[in-house]
Amino acid sequence: MTELEQNIKSYFGVFQKEDLKTVSSLFQLETIKKGDYFLKTGNQCNKLSFIKSGYLRIYKTTEDKEVTQWISTPSYFVTDLSSLLFNEPARWTIQALTDTVLYTINRTDYEKIGSLVPQWHELEKLFIGKCFAILEDRIFSHLSMTAEERYEHFFENNKELFNQVPLQYIASMLGMTPETFSRVRKKQLL
Repeated sequence: MTELEQNIKSYFGVFQKEDLKTVSSLFQLETIKKGDYFLKTGNQCNKLSFIKSGYLRIYKTTEDKEVTQWISTPSYFVTDLSSLLFNEPARWTIQALTDTVLYTINRTDYEKIGSLVPQWHELEKLFIGKCFAILEDRIFSHLSMTAEERYEHFFENNKELFNQVPLQYIASMLGMTPETFSRVRKKQLL
């Protein structure tokens, strides 16, 4: 089983072997250079990608700042889900923080899966449910944890990011100003 097949199975659930091969065959290898865009706000998101290597930042620019929604890491999927599923303009800009290698399926092939794999609609529901659960966990941590607790929790689960991406992006993702993040980080390092 390929790395892509393993990750599709872990995100979407139990696949028949042939169905898994069918779905994985629809993904194409894609490379994005550091600084290039996967997607820009206002454009249509016409793809879903699995990150083989590299880091992508999902963010939105407001009048006075950029707000990082998420930093996508290897072994995760990335897209603007609302844009992909509902054909709306993208809310997020997604930019490569490093050279990034992706397995990408375009919207047309994604929409074909339902006719190729009989259980697809059930599997897709599980995938979207996982996305929703991750979002709920993030909201709960922002509402229930102090800045120090959010930092510590994130650091324990994502140590590699602290040497790979600019710290102001992590601060923004955790709902902190760079100054608060720096103060909290200094305390943790003591």
